[in-house]
Amino acid sequence: MQYSKKVMRHFTKPKNMGEIKNPDGIGQVGNPTCGDIMKVFIRVKKNKRGEEIIKNIKFQTFGCASAIASSSILTEMVKGKNFKEAQEIKMKDIAEKLGGLPKLKLHCSAMASETLKKAIENYESREKK
Repeated sequence: MQYSKKVMRHFTKPKNMGEIKNPDGIGQVGNPTCGDIMKVFIRVKKNKRGEEIIKNIKFQTFGCASAIASSSILTEMVKGKNFKEAQEIKMKDIAEKLGGLPKLKLHCSAMASETLKKAIENYESREKK
């Protein structure tokens, strides 16, 4: 499998890896076929218009180079964005931003997108309570 330089850079030196203490939202997705597990933590702040903005985001991923790179690039893509903008990011956007992923590894970018959506849903369910 051939990985782009950007995939290798985000795999060997991932951005925003770790955990946020007392996060506003947490999302977790696992893939039983490949064994990858992704977890995303978000910190949210409302802007002057009342929109929820992803102020901080961190991830913990157990998986292959594509899974770690997809998680890492996702955090860079959504930091500072409102929920609508963040939820519009699809697996193809993540894969393109990484300079492409092998066809067998595209599910990693889908997992990253899904994990973010679950973190936002978790935040929204906590806010309703």
